Amino acid sequence: MGGFVGYSLGAALRALGFVLLGFAGLALFWREDPLGFLAGAAVGLGLGQLLRVSGTPKAEPRQAEGLFIVAMIWLTVPLVGGIPYMVSGHLGFIDAFFEAMSGFTTTGATILPDFGLLNRSLFLWRGLTQWFGGVGIIVLFVAVLPHFAVAGRQLFFAESTGVQKEKLTPRLRHTADLVLKVYSLLTALAVLGYWLAGMPLYDALANALTTMPAGGFSPNPQSFAGYPAASQWVAVIFMFFAGANFLLTAKLIFGRGSRTPWRDPEFRVYSLVVLGASLVLALYLFRLHDYGLEPALRHAFFQVTSLVTSTGFASADYTHWVVPAQGLLIFVMFISSSAGGAGGGVKIVRWLVMTSHVLRELKRTLHPGAVLPLRLGNKAVGEDVLRSVSAFVMLYLFVFVLGTLVLLFTEQDLVVAFTSSGAFIGNVGPGLGRVGPMGSFADLHPFAKLVGVFQMWAGRIELIPVLLLFHPDTWRALRRGR
Repeated sequence: MGGFVGYSLGAALRALGFVLLGFAGLALFWREDPLGFLAGAAVGLGLGQLLRVSGTPKAEPRQAEGLFIVAMIWLTVPLVGGIPYMVSGHLGFIDAFFEAMSGFTTTGATILPDFGLLNRSLFLWRGLTQWFGGVGIIVLFVAVLPHFAVAGRQLFFAESTGVQKEKLTPRLRHTADLVLKVYSLLTALAVLGYWLAGMPLYDALANALTTMPAGGFSPNPQSFAGYPAASQWVAVIFMFFAGANFLLTAKLIFGRGSRTPWRDPEFRVYSLVVLGASLVLALYLFRLHDYGLEPALRHAFFQVTSLVTSTGFASADYTHWVVPAQGLLIFVMFISSSAGGAGGGVKIVRWLVMTSHVLRELKRTLHPGAVLPLRLGNKAVGEDVLRSVSAFVMLYLFVFVLGTLVLLFTEQDLVVAFTSSGAFIGNVGPGLGRVGPMGSFADLHPFAKLVGVFQMWAGRIELIPVLLLFHPDTWRALRRGR
């Protein structure tokens, strides 16, 4: 694989190899097995260098090249990143690939039935895969995909936030640097907050690395149920920021443009969904589960924020809550968080566009001759963006339903199939039943795990780059170099 595609993949794998080499040193320092990290580093550095020298750099990739690179990086990096799980964690290939894909896509669905399988360095690596995946996906969303007009992303950052056409900073690199500063600052503050709330320092670091990317991997098998109540309130704050648009957060912190995120319609809906759903859930917990007022509010805000942002942490085993409470959590899981945040799923702005479209069509039925432009807030939405958003939502639902049907055949359990498929494609993490927050995906059929890998991969990079790999025009364009 030569050309710019090979060069880009090689650069990504070589960088991964250096990180794995550093983790081998950390494992030695902690007197743990470094062989898995050394094996991963050898593959990453060797294959990365081979691809890099056989390729050629390019200032601006073409459409097919850019989308192909996005899809392949999010496939090959987890393949190499899963090697330490196989060698040092003694997981099979499918399980290691599943865990690594869940990490880099910030899904947080684990196949670990026993957390004693991994040592400290592997748990820290597990957390860092989510941190890298989170910052990578945010930069991809705010700087790369809008350039390729993927799934209407021009709307999300040009119309909704007002920052894409005239970028927050003049160059893509500067925009990425700004996002990284905000992301790193919030991560450091999360470490401090967790530590002050009573977490051991190692756990504070490991959990902070998976909070800001909305990942959900925790070194504690009980997730946040195994930590002090104060740390759960800290997590609510940082999960909320993880699900918000990072460019709005950057503007708020660094004073670029408006300091009032509330002016953004998506942020308003995001905040109201978290507030409203949390209060309703708290009422259920207070009246039907004998929680006190503070625990009811804490668990409600924690679980709603965790699932609406696709983080997937748990402060309690909500599979034992009443069915309406579980249904509310599934509902917010499908709403998802803001575009430009670390969360997965459809994104609130798409639901806003689709809702506005439905309301416009109802009004058009009553007034067939009226001119009714589609608007989001005070911004007009073009018909090209509407088509793109509609196509994405239909593709998302199609892949979700198809995944549910496949999992039904392999697992023979509707609750597991439905919630697993939704958790995979939305990069949420836990589902219900035996794949709930205190369970794992370990006993899924191997084919079901591969379906999960595909859904996590496709859902994380917005479906389009992955599904285009199955279109013959993509391969013709790659061969022709355009």
